[in-house]
Amino acid sequence: MGGRRRGADLEQAILEAAWFELSARGYAGLTMEAVAERAGTSRPVLARRWEGKVPLTIAAIRREIAKYPMNVTDRGDLRAELLEFLERASKRALGIAAVFTLFSSEYFAEAASAPKDLRAALIQGNGSVLPAILDRAVQRGEVAREKLVPPVDTLLGSLFREHVVMNFAPPPPDLRTAWIDRIFLPLVRAS
Repeated sequence: MGGRRRGADLEQAILEAAWFELSARGYAGLTMEAVAERAGTSRPVLARRWEGKVPLTIAAIRREIAKYPMNVTDRGDLRAELLEFLERASKRALGIAAVFTLFSSEYFAEAASAPKDLRAALIQGNGSVLPAILDRAVQRGEVAREKLVPPVDTLLGSLFREHVVMNFAPPPPDLRTAWIDRIFLPLVRAS
């Protein structure tokens, strides 16, 4: 006989339900009532944990993204590390796409927030992986530090986000490889 869920079990069920609703309906179609029903709980239980739809949505997206850690270990080769970085980012693509449903909704009116605030809330506690990869490559002599200037230093992330936003899907492996081999590495390689 199953008992009432409490604590972490209940929170996990709620966040899974919120993620399902967000994935199926987008932010605009997500309701606290639908999340509560899917999680097998009540709206007041949700209200005790989250002040509304905005913080619940951010918590659900953060939980989904956290399933796919971005840590890329030192492989001694920039190209291999960049390929792994984009592969790991691709596994997070649905979470990233869900974030962009917020941008096309009433989120910013509800939250009295700006895109940079949403980004900060979502990446809270996550260090930036790409700068660490590039720093290692500079130390190994693969990359010239003076070539890592804006927008070059963030180019791969920008290409990735643009693809996810425009297609609501991760870029295919051959496109990721082309970005690295034909665009990024020629711009940053040490002479």
